[in-house]
Amino acid sequence: MISKQEKSYSKKEIYKNLHPWVKEWFDKTFTDFTPAQKKAIIDIHHHENVLISSPTGSGKTLTAFLSIISELTTLAEKEELEDKVYCIYISPLKALDNDIEKNLEKPLEEIEKIAGKPLGIRKAVRTGDTSQYQRQKMLKKPPHILITTPETLSILLVAPKFRLKLSNVKYVIIDEIHSLAENKRGVHLSLSLERLQFLIGNYTRIGLSATVSPLTEIAKFLVGYEYGVERNCKIIDVNYLKEVDMEVLCPVDDIVLADDEDTRLGMYDLVDELAMQHKTTLIFTNTRSGTESFVYNLKKMYPKHYNSNNIMAHHSSLSKESRLITETNLKEGKLKVVVSSTSLELGIDIGYIDLVILINSPKSVSRALQRIGRSGHELHEKSKGRIIVTDRDDLVECAVLLKNAKEGRIDKIKTPVNCLDVLAQHLYGMSIENICDIDYTYDIIRKSYCYKDLSRDDYEDVLSYLAGEYVELEDRYVYAKIWIDYDKKRFGKRGKLARVLYSTNIGTIPDRSAVQVKCDGEVVGKVEEEFMEKLKKGDTFVLGGSIYRFNYGRGMTINVTPSQGPPTIPSWFSEQLPLAFDLAVDIQRFRSLMEGKFQYKKSKTEILEYIHDYLYVDDFAANAIYEYFHEQYVYAKVPSSRKMLIEYYKGFGGKKFVVFHSLFGRKTNDALSRAIAYIAATEYNRDLTISISDNGFYLSSDKKINALESFKKLNSGNIDNVLEKALNKTEVLAHRFRDCAGRSLMTLRRYKGDQKSAGRQQVRGKILLKFVQEMDNNFSILKEARRESTEDYMDIKGAKKVLEWIESGGMEVETISTLIPSPFAYNLVSQGYLDVLAQTDKAEFTKRMHQAVLDEVKSKLKEEYY
Repeated sequence: MISKQEKSYSKKEIYKNLHPWVKEWFDKTFTDFTPAQKKAIIDIHHHENVLISSPTGSGKTLTAFLSIISELTTLAEKEELEDKVYCIYISPLKALDNDIEKNLEKPLEEIEKIAGKPLGIRKAVRTGDTSQYQRQKMLKKPPHILITTPETLSILLVAPKFRLKLSNVKYVIIDEIHSLAENKRGVHLSLSLERLQFLIGNYTRIGLSATVSPLTEIAKFLVGYEYGVERNCKIIDVNYLKEVDMEVLCPVDDIVLADDEDTRLGMYDLVDELAMQHKTTLIFTNTRSGTESFVYNLKKMYPKHYNSNNIMAHHSSLSKESRLITETNLKEGKLKVVVSSTSLELGIDIGYIDLVILINSPKSVSRALQRIGRSGHELHEKSKGRIIVTDRDDLVECAVLLKNAKEGRIDKIKTPVNCLDVLAQHLYGMSIENICDIDYTYDIIRKSYCYKDLSRDDYEDVLSYLAGEYVELEDRYVYAKIWIDYDKKRFGKRGKLARVLYSTNIGTIPDRSAVQVKCDGEVVGKVEEEFMEKLKKGDTFVLGGSIYRFNYGRGMTINVTPSQGPPTIPSWFSEQLPLAFDLAVDIQRFRSLMEGKFQYKKSKTEILEYIHDYLYVDDFAANAIYEYFHEQYVYAKVPSSRKMLIEYYKGFGGKKFVVFHSLFGRKTNDALSRAIAYIAATEYNRDLTISISDNGFYLSSDKKINALESFKKLNSGNIDNVLEKALNKTEVLAHRFRDCAGRSLMTLRRYKGDQKSAGRQQVRGKILLKFVQEMDNNFSILKEARRESTEDYMDIKGAKKVLEWIESGGMEVETISTLIPSPFAYNLVSQGYLDVLAQTDKAEFTKRMHQAVLDEVKSKLKEEYY
């Protein structure tokens, strides 16, 4: 049963449960327990499962470890501490692993001083980077607290000698659980936890999370199921005890009238002004290229303020050594500014940060709170964050995001379920541990939250694949990895190299590298794999200022030819974060409310007051939002949570565009647009180009498109089938299949010391995909590649919700025709053109488009007046 922990224990009650030496150390070091500690320490002491959700700097880590340190101290005093692992601490970040080891060192040393003798409590980090010497050392003298990653845990489960050292584990701590639960690393870990439980019996599970929702589901993910019912877990939620100071800022007085250069310079001036008012500022840019550009420009534009010693970049593409230098300088208080991209792997001990700046929308409330929570790291300090916006869509999005953050409305994360590639990997691992009973193993798998609904057919299909029952696969060098005895209902490993193959090919993170772009045999540049996945034959994109047409891809190379006209795939697409579905729906609701104000003829003053009250924004922002909505309302119609608007217009060169105003986030729009385009292309036998954003998507063609009729043929019942057909020959499916084939060990990244490059894996993946599609279109790993494409990469569930709203009458569909794109459509349809315009032309293009709309608005208002 999952329950919320309401009881808060007193200092005196907690002290009763701690060893006297630990109590004395705590008393000397801290004045009192934090709210999280008052609620959780005694429960952990009593071996109850807990999920602790609280902001950075609120004492989560010490909350998890204090009872464990106390118990180990008690055993050490009695000289009953054995050479076994008592606690496993699991983190997705290697930087966090190193932090934890250092942060445990100090309390253990000081407790030993109080004890007046060595206690011998050992802690150690074990990851893929751990040397062979250190591993051997751990076998002889295993750490009592083992700090590791999800992948290394699954390797340890098949290591015969080290498995014995895990037989006495009493606690497992999972840090940053929110960042694991939303991807396949979390799915992988959930099965490892069940395998550990099968090996040693019950143990106490402790989850540590930043701001996330829904906590009940995260708790279920942490503890799993027993006999079809989730195991007990107490949720300690203290997220809103820490005060947050957040504001949305605009670098110019008028976002539309200011040209790009004015906005850019204004943004840097604003960032510099804010940074100079604070000791240390952390800036998030959302993209790696944006991070590099920000560091370069701040140093170039303000040489008196920034130099190589006080401003540094931190992102995943930098070398480990470069990141370590940044982390060390930050912790030592040497940096004025740190600029990071979407992922900040700085661990928990990052030193003092008093301001976080987000450049443009972080796309979800939880992400905003997690990032801003990096500032004011001490418990009673206020977390301070500023979001800087540079266009009107971003302004509206961030204003609603800010409102939700202040009111505690957090978007929900989604956990992948029934991932058959991860299942294959673990079944192979379990066969290496022992000979397995088919029925009992199925029961163990279904104890994981991620597999509680796994069908018996899918389970047996994966076993069948692993056993080599698809004999045709041997022709493609995919060999059996297990044997199955159906009479005795058992299976086990096959081959002497099983343990080595498993240990060297473990994990869920696929190899990635840059994709070469070739034109007439010459390399013209590189793009990311994620960008390549978006391309289909005939798409055009910008690279190095020139436009190219995508012809085909082979491995890590794509072939292109020079092209004319606007690109169909925006150059920035691959690095964009997707807008959370829940936040998107809230923005749509705000649109409905604004439309109602206009319909009831409310005055501008009244509406501005309403915007102030509803969104907590300043005068400039409120006025910009008002003008944006007013222009859309007068010129066209306002799409909202009750109305999907389809806009037809003719673009430059006579190209026909159909714009769907579907503000549901790019993942949902990806699913909807591909399905509609597939139906239209099949029925009318013509090529369509697609461009998507978080706010909508458009289909375009040289000929007329009856997109509404195609849309009417799509429904919540047939979208799965339509999308499956639409994805069949796409790069998206090819890449997802390559990744799934790697995870399920169809293709081995490492074999007998040889490592296959990402390019070789991609080529092999494409050959296997074509073969598998012809062999069995419902093959388990192909089925998983489709599921990953539609559920994880896209959001087919969100798309189904939208279609259900339309089918039930909760959302109507309206169409309009325009000579100039409506204000809400402008960002989407203009992006392709803006990609190929020189910087100086962009401002003029923007102003002319906006002025044309304003002229139409004035004309309509005059007609209404007279």
